[in-house]
Amino acid sequence: MTTGRADAAPVHLMILGDSLTAGYGLPTQDGFQAKLAEALKAKNVDVTLVDAAVSGDTTTDAAARLDWALGGGPIDAAIVVLGGNDALRALDPSLMKHNLSYILDKLQSRHIPVLLSGMIAPSNLGVDYDDRYTAVFTDLGKRPGLIYDPFFLAGLPGHPEYAQADGLHPNAAGVAIEVNRLLPIVLRLVAQAEKAQPKQTKPD
Repeated sequence: MTTGRADAAPVHLMILGDSLTAGYGLPTQDGFQAKLAEALKAKNVDVTLVDAAVSGDTTTDAAARLDWALGGGPIDAAIVVLGGNDALRALDPSLMKHNLSYILDKLQSRHIPVLLSGMIAPSNLGVDYDDRYTAVFTDLGKRPGLIYDPFFLAGLPGHPEYAQADGLHPNAAGVAIEVNRLLPIVLRLVAQAEKAQPKQTKPD
């Protein structure tokens, strides 16, 4: 598959996230971003990934560094995968919603197409917390123009063979499953970015 602009400049795709997209515990070549780049290249899609993932980040941390992340060069599309550390620290879901809304507002105000991939709270935090936490992503996922994926780790929980020793982070096999599942959605995002912000063609 190509995006119909073989002679055009690459789409600059920012990955704004935490350890799940930073490749925590894995060799660089086995991490989410490396495997996503590999999958996109195999589809002849010209994308330059912009690494804005920091292990340990909460949504508060990511919101605080967003201007810095956007200031390093062109950003044509963004994948936002945050909230896991908010749940691990049992932070108030209303704060998470505030931070994610700020991030999405800023990206969308710049006409940057966004894929928001949600998370699920650990069961030990109780039903009330889980309901409020899940509602944050469900509500934000209804934003016009936003591409929404309900759960970044879909297909992995309950399969320890896809997890690292900590039981939280995917191993290389788990990352491969993530990328395979998300690839069609990311291709939609790239196509949306190309339509929204046509690039100048590369010089001969």
